[in-house]
Amino acid sequence: MLDWFRMIELIDVQKSFDDGATQAVANTSLTVAEGELLGLIGESGSGKTTTLKMINRLEEPSYGEIRVNGHNVLDQKPEELRRNIGYVFQGIGLFPHYTVARNVAAVPELLDWDETRISQRCAETLSMVGLPIEEYGDRYPSQLSGGQQQRVGVARALAAEPAVILMDEPFGALDPITRVELQEEFKRIQTDLNLTAIMVTHDMTEALLLADRIAVMKDGEVLQTGTPRELLNQPQHDYVREIVEMPKRRADRLEQLIHSS
Repeated sequence: MLDWFRMIELIDVQKSFDDGATQAVANTSLTVAEGELLGLIGESGSGKTTTLKMINRLEEPSYGEIRVNGHNVLDQKPEELRRNIGYVFQGIGLFPHYTVARNVAAVPELLDWDETRISQRCAETLSMVGLPIEEYGDRYPSQLSGGQQQRVGVARALAAEPAVILMDEPFGALDPITRVELQEEFKRIQTDLNLTAIMVTHDMTEALLLADRIAVMKDGEVLQTGTPRELLNQPQHDYVREIVEMPKRRADRLEQLIHSS
């Protein structure tokens, strides 16, 4: 059962990169409850990544208000805000010259945690993602597979014990088997830790299987927000209907293949 404290709020948010001639994000309002995973889905150029980046001030909103844990993000220094929000993205972005343990320790070190606490937290988070520190802590990113690197990216995002995690296509570059394993692993961690998360994806099946609610974006606007069941059964826009039909058609095709013999 989700706690409906509004951990993340976007209120009439707009973003323009050309002084208002066009809107990358237009009149967007969203709320994400404490402990909820919101899937933000849309095609390339829909505004979903820009929306995500405005939450931790990698981009600044042109208009509107964004609140995290009840506080306007513009009232906080960007670097302090980001240290309290985990961020996972497809490019992984590990420091190649740091060991796995040092990569995970990066944000706690910036927060001046003591060495004992940092060591304990690194061991905990690497264990969560299935990479025991005894085996993987001294390795470098180049010595890991793509899936293992992405796991380290998740561990690093969790290291400073954030209440909020932002994820931008975190599993998109992985092979299908590794992708499913890491999706399931992250969902378990997110539920166990009661993390509030927004996951940007272009994969409707991924959103339907992982998210508590889904917001569908197109041309900078949110067309519909609802639970996976609501979007599947009550699409309120032609585009929403179109993208939820794709996984349905695939499931139907698989069913046909199973029973055709």
